[in-house]
Amino acid sequence: MNRKMVVGAVLVALAVVMTAGTLVASNMGFKLNYALDQTGGASKTGNNTIALPDNRQSGVNTAKNLMDDIGFLSVTQVQRFVPASDTYATYTGRAPQTPANNFNLAAGEAYLVKMKTNVAYIIVGSDDPAISYTFSQPGGVAKTGNNFYAYNYHQTAGTAKALMDDVGFLSVTQIQRFVKTSDTYATYTGRAPQTPANNFNLTPGEGYVVKMKTTVVYAPSHY
Repeated sequence: MNRKMVVGAVLVALAVVMTAGTLVASNMGFKLNYALDQTGGASKTGNNTIALPDNRQSGVNTAKNLMDDIGFLSVTQVQRFVPASDTYATYTGRAPQTPANNFNLAAGEAYLVKMKTNVAYIIVGSDDPAISYTFSQPGGVAKTGNNFYAYNYHQTAGTAKALMDDVGFLSVTQIQRFVKTSDTYATYTGRAPQTPANNFNLTPGEGYVVKMKTTVVYAPSHY
């Protein structure tokens, strides 16, 4: 695992040893031990969502960079959701693909990472409270209104319902969470016949699908 360096933040005071899922924060950044699971019990097909902070560790700017940082031999592919076609662009880093197939990573955009082996990936970075994210309604920019959102590590919305309310409840159709044990999505609409029991917690490091009725430029409420 490469040593992580944070753009504009120094995290030397953070604990080095963390259990899986532990998020450590300072006034400048975050350090997260995030489980990326291979095909098996924890992940049916080896697919995992990943949400990186707005300001990623230096040198992690492309799909290839991310694969290398996780451990190239442990990763099969990285996928980026393409809202305009409601499909995924896939980068494997292996022939017949070329460097031209590599894609840039973007703040607020979540990804699917398919794993060959289990990796406890240490994510380091910081969120930028000045950044807003555009969630697009059905149409040319987003074919069906789906947006694959990299949940902010410092935002106050802790559940699917809270995120819908923070974005604007009447503008959001549903929030979806990827369930890697079944390779399916759990859906929360906030509307009957669903109940509060259908609501789910949001987790730093995970990406979520936000389906929109209207376009919203979203600035997350944060700590």
